[in-house]
Amino acid sequence: MKTQKVTIHTLRTMKERGEKIAMLTAYDATFARLLDEAGADVLLVGDSLGMVIQGNDTTLPVTLDEIIYHCRAVARGAQRAQVVGDMPFMSYQTSIEQGMANAGRMVKEGGAHAIKLEGGAQHAELVYRLVAAGIPVMGHVGLTPQSFHQMGGFKIQGREPGGKDRLLDDARALAEAGAYAIVLEGIPSEIAAEITAAVAVPTIGIGAGVGCDGQVLVCYDMLGMDDSFKPKFVRRFEQLSLRIRTAVQAYVSDVRSGAFPGEQESFALDPRSATPAPDARVYSTVAKK
Repeated sequence: MKTQKVTIHTLRTMKERGEKIAMLTAYDATFARLLDEAGADVLLVGDSLGMVIQGNDTTLPVTLDEIIYHCRAVARGAQRAQVVGDMPFMSYQTSIEQGMANAGRMVKEGGAHAIKLEGGAQHAELVYRLVAAGIPVMGHVGLTPQSFHQMGGFKIQGREPGGKDRLLDDARALAEAGAYAIVLEGIPSEIAAEITAAVAVPTIGIGAGVGCDGQVLVCYDMLGMDDSFKPKFVRRFEQLSLRIRTAVQAYVSDVRSGAFPGEQESFALDPRSATPAPDARVYSTVAKK
């Protein structure tokens, strides 16, 4: 039976029905397959790969070519989930034409079903042009990691005077320009709930409370793969850092003791055949000479 793909219309219907949307980041085909099979609705190839895959302190060093590479891998592993590619820093801020060309590459070369870009009303025209060209756009307002230096770090947004109105205006501008969904990151839950009620498109929260239409987490954070990273908005549904270390320690121990590989992991000559294996015949011929 053919798998029903998650599309922008699927997500809109989920909002209308009050069904929550589950979104996770993914960076390779194996993780994409596992997350997809487990029921994730959307897989975001986030520029967070700069931190969790590359080991950088911010998302800023990630390049367009790197995002496209990871998009291709995730697209191969996903069967049902929608695949969204993150537009990296300075891949769309210079001009509308630059944003159009680079978003097109992410869809054509990366296999992304949609793209995500950070920022509000200032990018409404680009969103409108992309949607008109047939490229679905997911917006992103609130704490926008690509503005790390301008914001003075990873700080909750919307608490400052006029902050709520600014966020509402940004979300409305993106929705009116044609964005099919909006990520709300690092904002008070009351503001996120108000934005969710104010726009017709789904909102996906991260550190924005339960009032959003869905939630997103970095898969490595959700799986507990970094003991040192403990932000308030993350819930660890597993402690894979401990389980992975335990498994590797067992592997190292068995290799050093000679317990691995055992007979079950080793190959032997077929006792039913009197003819040596091809490699053995070649070796015997050479040895006789």
